[in-house]
Amino acid sequence: MKLKRSSRLVDMTEYLLRHPHQVIPLSYFSERYESAKSSISEDLTIIKENFESQEIGQLQTQAGATGGVCYMPCMGCTEANQLLSDLQSQITQKERLLPGGYLYMTDILGKPDYINAIGRLIASVFIDKKLDAVMTMETKGIPLAYAVASQCSVPVVVVRRSSKVTEGSTVSINYISGSSKRIQTMVLPRRSLKEHARVLIVDDFMKAGGTMKGMMNLTKEFGAEVAGMAVFVEKNDERPKLVDQYVSLLKLSILEQEDTLTIENGNVAKWLSIPVSQISE
Repeated sequence: MKLKRSSRLVDMTEYLLRHPHQVIPLSYFSERYESAKSSISEDLTIIKENFESQEIGQLQTQAGATGGVCYMPCMGCTEANQLLSDLQSQITQKERLLPGGYLYMTDILGKPDYINAIGRLIASVFIDKKLDAVMTMETKGIPLAYAVASQCSVPVVVVRRSSKVTEGSTVSINYISGSSKRIQTMVLPRRSLKEHARVLIVDDFMKAGGTMKGMMNLTKEFGAEVAGMAVFVEKNDERPKLVDQYVSLLKLSILEQEDTLTIENGNVAKWLSIPVSQISE
């Protein structure tokens, strides 16, 4: 279809946003719009400048016969700080406190606007990692995992507490819950992960890190590699976590005597000072 430049820019931008982390040959756009590659290159330069100025991602070009252009979603510092501020105001409600030091977040994780934004923020932190899958534990982490995976164009791997006949043969391990110190089981179908796959582990809430540690060990059983770990909310505790090198968006502190809670930014704040244009490719 032959389009004017203005229409071409709109259509091309929409296509890139729908296909993140996918290398699209210039020849595809050239044939799609019946335009010369030189015109397509000029269009992509305009889109690239707009993406970076608006801090919504990078547009990376790859030279050569098999080269093309790839959109890398990202969230800028201003938008990220605003998102975290909004989430803090939502979570700091006394009625969200649950027995055992947990936090009710189902309503937040069920809102498309919030969950998609959270997924884009986490994906931004790991923009320079080449991921093959996003892993999470059933069930509350599933919406978060899909939100992140949609930004990275990779499949979601769901770890379960018991095997299902519909999933075929499985690999199971025992792990010790960091909070209750009880031995529990997690299961993953053998077909879920390939050897040497790079996995991003995500979860909605972390107390001591036992579940995260278990997913790390399960990943190793497949000969896969943990490329990173991220959690939406971590509980602030004097005891060290069972895992390190993880990214947390928010940190929860509970004063049980007064039945109050406080929320502050997690260690993701270290990343928020990096402009989109300077994130390593």
